[in-house]
Amino acid sequence: QGKNVTRLEVVQSVLADFIQQRKSDRIGLVVFGDEAFTQAPLTHDHELLQQFLDKLFIGMAGQATAIGNAIGISTKRLKDLKAESKIMILLTDGENTAGSLNPIVATEVAKKLGIKIYTIGVGSRGKAPFEVDGFFGKQIIYQQVNLDEKLLQQIAILTEGQYFLATNTEALQEIYRTIDKLEKTVATVKEYHEYTDHFHWFLIPALCLFLIEYFLKQTRLRTIP
Repeated sequence: QGKNVTRLEVVQSVLADFIQQRKSDRIGLVVFGDEAFTQAPLTHDHELLQQFLDKLFIGMAGQATAIGNAIGISTKRLKDLKAESKIMILLTDGENTAGSLNPIVATEVAKKLGIKIYTIGVGSRGKAPFEVDGFFGKQIIYQQVNLDEKLLQQIAILTEGQYFLATNTEALQEIYRTIDKLEKTVATVKEYHEYTDHFHWFLIPALCLFLIEYFLKQTRLRTIP
């Protein structure tokens, strides 16, 4: 909308819309930087999930990118889930520079557990604008962005997912719409109806009328053949 925003703000906005579309899904949120940790466990409470999403800020997990650890933590959360499909969406704007777990090894474990991974690279190739505090206030400088697309493609292929590149807000929105369409499942819902019988309020008067008619027929008011 013509405003300068951070990549995180774009991701928060697009992800919030995606969560709204997945009303029947249990969704969790894993944040990674120098390490990876669970920001929100798998839950049907999407309002609570949105609150956790809103609390994200740049650098909260460190300045590095532990992709392998992120896959490992997410796999741990998904492995015991009783569901027809288990989906992980890995979104990053960097390359694996930290963590104790190799991304490919972590991906192979996820694959064995039946987890499909969609990977999304965020940002333009080459140099990207960053806002920094300068001598005259906020300034925009350009720094090299090292997005490891080859790794993200490999992760997606191994788990029969897909890799996407989002260079702007519209592209990221379209990616999440595509994933939403690809991962539709049929949910079986049991419906229960509560009802109260009121027929006796009509049955009792009807029965009384029937008895009155019967006794009247035994008197002088009986029907003449």
